[in-house]
Amino acid sequence: MEKFNNIKVLGLMTVAPFCENPEDVRWVFKKMKNIYDEISTMNLKNVQMKYLSMGMTNDYEIAIEEGSNIIRIGTAIFGARKNKEEN
Repeated sequence: MEKFNNIKVLGLMTVAPFCENPEDVRWVFKKMKNIYDEISTMNLKNVQMKYLSMGMTNDYEIAIEEGSNIIRIGTAIFGARKNKEEN
């Protein structure tokens, strides 16, 4: 990223696999937080670890516990998406 002056990395985002039990994906959030912390210490030009976006409606509580500072809870707000066949 240091070569690209017009690109600024402000954080990382991950989407964990869907699991009925959110505890089953805790490892994904833990691993991403470790990567985020490691990059934070590297002092890279054009890279500022400000945002860690992890967690969706099904698993956001676990993601917050593991360090997420942005969550995506669209399904909780808008409901489940309809399949094309349901339209």
